[in-house]
Amino acid sequence: MPLPATSTRRLALLLAGLAMFGPFTIDTIFPAFPQLAQRLSVDQVAVQQTVSVYLAAYAVMSLAHGALSDAFGRRRVILGGLVVFVIASAGCALSPDLGTLLAFRALQGFSAGVGMIVGRAVIRDLYSGHLAQKLMSQVSMIFGIAPAIAPIIGGWILGAGAGWPVIFWFLVAFGVVLLLATAVWLPETHPPASRTPLSVTGLWRGYTGIARDRRFQRLAAVGALMFAGIFLYIASAPVFVLELLHKTEQDFAWLFIPTIGGMTLGSWLSGRMAGRMKPAAQARVGFVCCAVASVASIGYAALSSTFVVPWAVLPILLAGTGMGLVFPIVALAVLDLYPRQRGLASSLQAFVQLTCNAIVAGVLSPLVAHDPLKLSLGASAFFTAGWLCWKADRRAGRRLQRQGAIATRLESTDGA
Repeated sequence: MPLPATSTRRLALLLAGLAMFGPFTIDTIFPAFPQLAQRLSVDQVAVQQTVSVYLAAYAVMSLAHGALSDAFGRRRVILGGLVVFVIASAGCALSPDLGTLLAFRALQGFSAGVGMIVGRAVIRDLYSGHLAQKLMSQVSMIFGIAPAIAPIIGGWILGAGAGWPVIFWFLVAFGVVLLLATAVWLPETHPPASRTPLSVTGLWRGYTGIARDRRFQRLAAVGALMFAGIFLYIASAPVFVLELLHKTEQDFAWLFIPTIGGMTLGSWLSGRMAGRMKPAAQARVGFVCCAVASVASIGYAALSSTFVVPWAVLPILLAGTGMGLVFPIVALAVLDLYPRQRGLASSLQAFVQLTCNAIVAGVLSPLVAHDPLKLSLGASAFFTAGWLCWKADRRAGRRLQRQGAIATRLESTDGA
């Protein structure tokens, strides 16, 4: 049953905080990349692996978070993940070399997805229909602030004369605050009577069953590809800000405020549209925004001899708005496919998205980040692929409806 209004607002804030500490952990250290390379005596490519290792671990463990919450309850699993995150962040701060830092970054990744993945299941446990869309949009809107302010905070810490370990001590403090807030405010939304026993055989059947579902494949691809179009810019942030825009370590806001501001605006609009516009129509608006942004970014990169703000980042703001409109629709559609396995479905959807993000950060971003035109083309290719998957899902849905209507008419004829 829905919670009282005051509890709903508090829950939205808490779930947004839990969802954002994963991406927050990625972005906060971006301004420290040059210092990390210097202090640890490695090159920039090696430092980039602090993102790739984190995302790979995040993706692998995302398969377990939802299943664990289906078996042991949402609240207990989130609390356990936060404890591990705090320990891992302290380990990063104390790392004497790159190998140790990568090991603790992997441990961070293993724990950081618990808030986002289990949090989605909490929303769907409590609400359905447009109420679920509103809360999902509120969470997405607040969550969107994190990647925008994370590199700014990292830049402030470095600008104050502190070394890169202080950034990880800041993450320790952030994790402790979330741990205390979760212990006090988060209700258990998945009671023992609804839980499913945890077994290797059951997990395998559940995951393979969902993974083979063509509709899940299409919807998960839509979410992963649309986000990848935005994440390509986020993963390329050190090059984009420091080399292409010729800004300083304190100027990451020039990229992240438009990027995440657009996502936040899209999420806010999604909440306003809930119950007033059909989800498919809302998604269509989001795809149009991404298409216009793609044309603008490619045109600017191809025709302009200089790469300057605000023109370099305005298309990213529009693309973020489009992605913010599409993503809540897709995330809820996936959860609605499996009402008794929401944790499992959320985990597998997150795994698809995070695997895509890890490939973007570790493989694609180093190849295209130094060329504005290649960067724009790469992001546009992701948006186009996401739209094609959405169109394929819509066609499949209409085909099933026609088949159902024909079957109903045949049954009526036979009965007559």
